[in-house]
Amino acid sequence: MPHVNYRSAGAGRTGVHYTLGALTADAARGHEGDVRRVRDLLLERRDFEALNRCASAVAVTDRFRDVIRTFAVPEGEIPAGFRIESSLEPDGLLSVDLVRDIGFDGNGVRRPTGVVYSADSANPYEVAPVAGLLGNLTCNPGIVYDLFINNPEANVGRKFHTLEEVMTELGDVLGPGCDVSVEIENPFEPDFDKILDEIAVYREILSPYRLVVKVPHTGPVNAGNVHELMSGDRKLGAHYASPSTQDAFRSHTLALALREHGYRVNYTLMFEPYQSALALQAKPYFINSFIRHRLSQARHVRDLVASYRATRDRSRLEQLRTFLVDTDHLSASGGDRELIDVLHYGEDLVSYRHLNDAEGWDGLDAVRHNLRLLKQSHLPDTRLIVCSMEGANYRDLDKLMTDPEFADVVDRLVITAEPEYLARFASANQVVSYQRRFMNAAATAPVGHD
Repeated sequence: MPHVNYRSAGAGRTGVHYTLGALTADAARGHEGDVRRVRDLLLERRDFEALNRCASAVAVTDRFRDVIRTFAVPEGEIPAGFRIESSLEPDGLLSVDLVRDIGFDGNGVRRPTGVVYSADSANPYEVAPVAGLLGNLTCNPGIVYDLFINNPEANVGRKFHTLEEVMTELGDVLGPGCDVSVEIENPFEPDFDKILDEIAVYREILSPYRLVVKVPHTGPVNAGNVHELMSGDRKLGAHYASPSTQDAFRSHTLALALREHGYRVNYTLMFEPYQSALALQAKPYFINSFIRHRLSQARHVRDLVASYRATRDRSRLEQLRTFLVDTDHLSASGGDRELIDVLHYGEDLVSYRHLNDAEGWDGLDAVRHNLRLLKQSHLPDTRLIVCSMEGANYRDLDKLMTDPEFADVVDRLVITAEPEYLARFASANQVVSYQRRFMNAAATAPVGHD
C-alpha cells in the first residue's frame, strides 16, 4: 500500500470514523507538531487497518514543512490550496505531504464544488469582497496598468505604482489558497535568462506555490514585426494563419522551457479549439477558452452571410470583408480579397464554430471541445480556464457545468471574470421582491420586540 487515500470530513458519511491520529503508530521524533496538524484526517477503513499493521511511525515531508513555514500557518491547521497525500515507505514510515491543489480549502477539505472561481482583475479593492470564494486570480499588462495602476478611479490615492506592489497586496488579500497568474511583459525577449529574472521577482513575492506564469500565444507576431501593432493603423502585415514555423511555436517552446524550470504555466490567448491539443504538448497548468469576442464576431459574420444569401446584395460581402480585416481574420492586405473567398471564409467560420447547432449556439463549443481533450490527456493537474465573458455567457456556462458528459472533468474547470460580472449572478429579481416583503414586515414589529 504505497499511497494512502484520505476523505474529506463532513462528506455525509455516518458510523465509525477512522482518523490518522487513531493509528497505533506514533509521530516520528521531531515531527510531533506537524503530525498534529493532520491527526483528524479521515481514512478509509481498509487503509486504516492496513496502516495499523504496517506503519511504524508518522512523519511529514520537507515540502510539508516548507508550506507551513512559507505561509506562517497557525498551529494545528493546514492552509487552503493544498491536497494532503501520503506514502508508506519500505521501512514502515508513513510520510505525509502537501501537494498544490486549488480544489481544496483549508485542512484538506475539498472546495464546495468541483468548479473553481477566479477573478480577472489586478485591483485589490475589487478582489477583496470576493477573495474568500476564489481559488485563482489572473491578470495581464492591460489589466494591471490600464485598468488599475494608471486608472486614478481604481488606484485610489495613487497608492500603487508598480506591478510588484500590486502583486504583494493581492497575495495578502487572497491568502495561500489562491493561485495568481502573472503574465510576462515581453514574450519576444530573446534572452531567456532575462525572463527568468523577471519571473523570479514574482516567485519571491507569491512563493512558488501560488505563482503561475502566464505565457501568451504569439502566432505570426515576432520581435521584428510587433512594432506594427503599436504604430500607424496597428495592423499586422502577416496573416494569422500563415506564420513561420518558428514564430508559431515560439510561445509553445517558451511555455515548455518554463515548465522545465519548475514553473506552472497559464498558456493563454486560446480562441479556437484547434489550438488546444498543440498547446497541451507544452504541458501547461492552465489552458483557456475565450468566449466573448469570439461569439460576437461569429454572430456578426453569420448575420452578414445570411443577409447576402437572402438578398444577393454584394455590399453585405464587402461589409463582411471589411469586418474580417478589422478583426484580423484577414491580414492588412486582405481588403482586396475576392468576395467569393470572403463568403466561403464566413460560411466556414460559422460552421466550424457550430453557431447554428446545439454544440455552439451558446458560444461554448470550444469549452466543450477542451473539456473532452482534458478527459483524454495525460496531464492530471491541467485545468481549463473559461474567460472573457459578458451578457448571458455565465448562465449558459452554468448549465454546461451540470451536463452529465462533463461530470468527470468539472473539477478541472475554472471560471474567471471581473468580480462585478460574477456579482450579477449572485442575485435575482425576486431577491429584491422578497426583501421588500421581509423588511416591511420587520418594520411593523412591536417596539421592544426581542
